[in-house]
Amino acid sequence: MLQLVFASMIGRVRRALPVAVLMSLAAISGRAQAVALAEPGAERAAYERLLPRIEKIAIFDGHAHPGYADDADLDAMAAPPASDSFRIRADNPELSLAAKALFGYPFSDLQPEHAKWLIAKKAELKGTGTAYFNGILDQVGIEVSLANRVAMPPYLDPKRFRWVSFVDSFLFPFDNRAVKARNPDEGVYLPLQEKKLKCELGAAGLKEKPATLDGYLAFVKKTLESNKAHGAVAIKFEAAYFRSLEFGDPPEAKAAAVYARYRAAGSPPEGEYTAFQDYVFRHLIREAGRLGLAVHFHTAVGIGDFFSLRNGNVLNLENVLRDPRYEQTTFVLLHGGYPFDRAGSWLAARKNVYIDSSELDLLLFPAEFSRILQHWLETFPDKILFGSDAFPFNEALGAEESYWLAVQSTRSALAAALARMVSLGEINDDQALKLARNYLHDNAAALYSGKDAFRRP
Repeated sequence: MLQLVFASMIGRVRRALPVAVLMSLAAISGRAQAVALAEPGAERAAYERLLPRIEKIAIFDGHAHPGYADDADLDAMAAPPASDSFRIRADNPELSLAAKALFGYPFSDLQPEHAKWLIAKKAELKGTGTAYFNGILDQVGIEVSLANRVAMPPYLDPKRFRWVSFVDSFLFPFDNRAVKARNPDEGVYLPLQEKKLKCELGAAGLKEKPATLDGYLAFVKKTLESNKAHGAVAIKFEAAYFRSLEFGDPPEAKAAAVYARYRAAGSPPEGEYTAFQDYVFRHLIREAGRLGLAVHFHTAVGIGDFFSLRNGNVLNLENVLRDPRYEQTTFVLLHGGYPFDRAGSWLAARKNVYIDSSELDLLLFPAEFSRILQHWLETFPDKILFGSDAFPFNEALGAEESYWLAVQSTRSALAAALARMVSLGEINDDQALKLARNYLHDNAAALYSGKDAFRRP
């Protein structure tokens, strides 16, 4: 009872003191008592102190699509006709700023007649082999970038670019005509998954699909093992483009019956196909856990005009992420579940679940992005990872410019988020910089095989 009375008295005293006094008192203990409103100018002053130091932090980029626009192994997906959001349209002047910073681009727009200069400049530099993209990383301040690709090309240095392999093709071994007919987007996506699966069967020495489900699962296992041997550190699901992220848990007998019925011919009804996919999905994440490969999910808005926000909702994964059978599997929720980022962030309470901020640094301007980052920093700061989502939009605007824009946006948004937290007394400058280093580099470096594993000499 006395403790409650004492706590009440302290509360009344604090409410009676002006903010400035509270801030100065807190400085004695090295950190401010958190308040709801900052003193005028405190946030700006903190931003100006923090940003120059944040700009010096080397970055571990946990999600990108590096490569040339004409590289057939760049992605397991293709971009169908769609409506681009405001910031990634070609007339955004930030993109020409990126070209200026990286290549000395002499124009202030990307009109076709001007973009020819940029295309020619890049063609001139691409003959330098691995030095080309290494140089881009050096310019933007990235030490290591994870590369989401079908296969790694010789022009990406394996010391700087680590492979994340796509695995959705394993979910589509049957006649997919019914899936392709659902909407124009699927008509673009599915042929690429079929082509990839055919190549994977060939790489495993198979001329056709194995005769039984057990044989098919053995083929999947062998492929993952081969990918790891060739440098893969994670597997990537783009399943949200094809179906709901809510994966069931069917018995093996059901999946085996579907495989036997449709292996040679025929298009499974949606319910049967989904059950088969659910079973193979769980096989994939078990094998990833066994091999020490992280499991990445696309969990945000997607390209195309027919992407289902309901199916792609990150909360659909909750039954998998909270399943004790997968304690040894590390999950990364790419793009933070946006626009369901606030609810999805609480999934990171699980010890083996991380949130990645890629795509948000390109779609959103820094002011809005900073508010999302602040919420993440105030909840599970040790579970959030930087990602650029760098991708070649076309021949002129490549992964190079999106690397630059993502890094610039993130450093500004991060400084703003941390400045608000400092000005409100939630953390001090030293704590802010530690959080910045963790988010930009150390959380990911520790996740992907040791905090010093990716540091360059």
